[in-house]
Amino acid sequence: MSEILKGAAVIGQSGGPTVVINQSLVGFIEAAVEADAITKVYGARHGIAGMMKGDLVDLGAEDKVTLDAIANVPAAALGSVRMKPVAEDIAVAIETFKKFDIRYFFYIGGNDTAETANIMEQQTRAMGYEMRCFHIPKTIDNDLKVTDHCPGYGSAARFVAHAFQGDDRDNRSLPGVKINVVMGRHAGWLTAASALGRRNETDGPHLIYLPERVFDPKAFVQQVEEVYNRLGRCIVAVSEGIHNEAGDPFLQVYAEMAGSAMAGMKDSHGNVQLSGTGALGDSLANLVKEHMGGIRVRADTFGYLQRSFPADASPIDRIEAREVGRRAVEAATSGEFTSGSVALKREEGSDYRCTTFITPLDTVAKYTKDMPEDFLGKSEGITQAFLDYALPLTGGIEPMTDLAMIQE
Repeated sequence: MSEILKGAAVIGQSGGPTVVINQSLVGFIEAAVEADAITKVYGARHGIAGMMKGDLVDLGAEDKVTLDAIANVPAAALGSVRMKPVAEDIAVAIETFKKFDIRYFFYIGGNDTAETANIMEQQTRAMGYEMRCFHIPKTIDNDLKVTDHCPGYGSAARFVAHAFQGDDRDNRSLPGVKINVVMGRHAGWLTAASALGRRNETDGPHLIYLPERVFDPKAFVQQVEEVYNRLGRCIVAVSEGIHNEAGDPFLQVYAEMAGSAMAGMKDSHGNVQLSGTGALGDSLANLVKEHMGGIRVRADTFGYLQRSFPADASPIDRIEAREVGRRAVEAATSGEFTSGSVALKREEGSDYRCTTFITPLDTVAKYTKDMPEDFLGKSEGITQAFLDYALPLTGGIEPMTDLAMIQE
């Protein structure tokens, strides 16, 4: 057992938001204001950057009506940030912590956020400032290690599944080839969710391409052609992170071969820009057109809608996101832990149920989790094991219906 500290708590939000990230924030606030060890509850605007500037708001002053409404608002209510602090940054933040008597640090985010919490724990200890540092998980990418799944994923997966159901209906009405690019630079969890609304092999997506498999452009166009010849149409789901055997992003290789300006497009971190411009979808569409001639080919990039669409939040996701926020406070003030990340464990049995536990920060920080091999099909698909895993997280996807007299 560790000493139960008495002092204020601060929370920040970091990285790409989700539809349910504020459920975790509100769960934290509810538990923090009830905790005897926590004397004041602060929110940092734009995460660690706000902590360094002393840009804090009094979350304990928010009323229940406002908090219940905020819980259902997508994206980061406090504002987010992408920043990896160094020792000098932590030293600046400590001055804020001393000024406001902050002894509890909470950070909502993905693996990079967990790494920041881990750095905070190590550096404050090294500098002789006693803190309790906890990571509250969220990411639509579903790629955090240890946990069964990540709050935020179920809602984004629900949106993707519904979007593909609708696109499949559109494609049945006006047949052709449709390519949809889904978020997922390193892992294909979200792209794989495109299959959750399928009833049978005639439903789209008919082909699914994930970063866990090497992408072969020649095989891709042949597979599209085979599906089109068989069904008279084809829906494709593709992760933005598809790559060749050397690990080079497809878009980069294609652009360099074509001598296109797309080859030089980089994001703010120096990474090749994969999907934000629509270039990946357009490139794949061009390959199909070149291979198959004058058929109707279209491409869309789902983009930020996947993580911010408020009308498609999973009911299970909302509950679990709220719970991990509360659980972080309970762990921090229990005297049992000095730091950690909240993780979810799926209970065995026919009915879906998850419980929480605390895992060390360094087991979650920095690195990502790929889809396991038993979830992956051939080069262009996924397995029933993945469907069984992911469907409960969405709250269920209602299948589409055909007219009795019109069956494919």
